[in-house]
Amino acid sequence: MRSKFLILLLFSITLHSQNKPSPYEISWAKDATWLGAGLAGTAGGFLIIQNKDDISEETILNLDKNNVPSFDRWSAGNYDDDLNKISDIPFYTSFAVPFAVLFTGDQNNHIGQLSVMYLESLSTTAALFTLSAGLTDRIRPRAYNEDLDLDQRMKSTNTRSFYSGHVAASATATFFAAKVLTDFNPDMKNKWLVWTGAAIIPATVGVLRVEAGNHFLSDVLLGYAMGAASGILIPELHKKKYENLSFTPVLDSRFQGVYLSYSF
Repeated sequence: MRSKFLILLLFSITLHSQNKPSPYEISWAKDATWLGAGLAGTAGGFLIIQNKDDISEETILNLDKNNVPSFDRWSAGNYDDDLNKISDIPFYTSFAVPFAVLFTGDQNNHIGQLSVMYLESLSTTAALFTLSAGLTDRIRPRAYNEDLDLDQRMKSTNTRSFYSGHVAASATATFFAAKVLTDFNPDMKNKWLVWTGAAIIPATVGVLRVEAGNHFLSDVLLGYAMGAASGILIPELHKKKYENLSFTPVLDSRFQGVYLSYSF
């Protein structure tokens, strides 16, 4: 009888005193390796980008919008420095979105774990972007604008159209936040509002980057897809296989055993 009472008491205390468990788990060896690889890839990509040569005058003078694929041709020659600066507003804002999620609700009790996952997501996106931008030479739409000074059109930064790093990073941040929030709250109502908000911010960045002449539409779409994939898949890969099942050892002078709990 006493043993049964003890089990019921432990069950009651567990329900009321434990924080909501995280749906994720961290393997420090694997996660440290992943994060290190992401940071190393990012550093390598930046080195390649910094060593890029300016575009030759001959190449600039021979640019022809007709050589741009038809689905991107309409934006060749776009240039607006004001929109370029404005695009930084939603871009930098997106990085704060996951922190708004981390420090609220049940997620607040797992800040360390979620921070590691967030850094992994960002480093993965950064590595893929920098290496792509460094190893390819797709010329930005603004370089097709004949009203710009030749020196401005020849800058090496104009070889980094493929793909949009701003959009990729922004999508990583917002979709990571949406994924974490909905994983911690699977019964949340109106989840579509969360995902819609996550989708709008990087989409806004993308529109502004195209209109500013930084990227073609295809660069933005690819960046969006790559960033969203990283923001969603990194948390998904960390999800526990049996997150609802837990075992707790019970030690007492009168009773010893294992307490099994299942949350639903």
